[in-house]
Amino acid sequence: MKAIVYERYGPPDVLQVREVPKPTPQDNEVLIKTHATTVTAGDWRLRSLDMPFGFGLIGRLVVGVTRPRQPILGTELAGEVESVGKLVSKFKVGDQVFAFTGARMGCYTEYKCLPEDGPVALKPAQLTYDEAAALSSGGTTALDFFRRGKLQRGETVLVNGASGGVGTAAVQLAKHFGAVVTGVCSTANVELVRSLGASHVIDYTKEDFTEQGETYDVIVDTAGTARFSRSKRALREGGRLLVVLGGLPDVLQVPWVSMTSRKKVIAGPAAWRPDDLRVLAELAGAGAFKPVIDRRYRFEQIVEAHRYVDTGRKKGNVVITLP
Repeated sequence: MKAIVYERYGPPDVLQVREVPKPTPQDNEVLIKTHATTVTAGDWRLRSLDMPFGFGLIGRLVVGVTRPRQPILGTELAGEVESVGKLVSKFKVGDQVFAFTGARMGCYTEYKCLPEDGPVALKPAQLTYDEAAALSSGGTTALDFFRRGKLQRGETVLVNGASGGVGTAAVQLAKHFGAVVTGVCSTANVELVRSLGASHVIDYTKEDFTEQGETYDVIVDTAGTARFSRSKRALREGGRLLVVLGGLPDVLQVPWVSMTSRKKVIAGPAAWRPDDLRVLAELAGAGAFKPVIDRRYRFEQIVEAHRYVDTGRKKGNVVITLP
């Protein structure tokens, strides 16, 4: 089978399409024929080893000091179950599914084996394979941060970076959970963010949300530009800053902020649960959550797809399609 492999860190050109052995499912696994996968910010960070400030050395120790330990990127996919292990009971051949591997990666392949009790769920019938492939990364991240931030119905939420992969998910999920949502994005994405359910949209090229006198119960920073020192005046007493994208200083200040104020900083990697995929599938099936797709590229165009994501201008998700 074909897979996209990288053996060294660097620009998009390090990615190559190669032939690798097709996996065989173990007794508790399903073999999925991939129809679509995605290019997330996590993919380009691992490929380039461009980590948030302070995480460079830690990143190398985790993913490989001189070369990547996992040579196949990709965190999410959608496809069809081609075969199942003899102990599998939840899925059958022909089921349309989507899956999320998170930090384990490995989705840039024509076929992928995953345990039936793992991060695999039936694809919502209303979604295409392209849309289902883009459900998990942004969706599970937003769910986890809202869970840790104890988001309540009726609270006010500001999403900084509302047009990105996590941002578009956060706007829709916060709206679904009953929050009043304000999105922050560039001029080109104002109408997109409004269409996702934001009651108010701030164009950061014209206005600074911290200088408008408005305060929020929750601020979600998916862009890495709303550190606590800047955002604290826009947080209400008891408010929470959810740092989706931040450096080591953001993590280290968490206990200090909690000890010195009634406001909180919640930072660190998102922790997802297999059940999160089923939650997202239900919400997508009910029309409460639909991934935004910016561009689609063919499998053999993976270098061009990564080049586009590297620009930092993607809206929502970038999808890779397979024949």
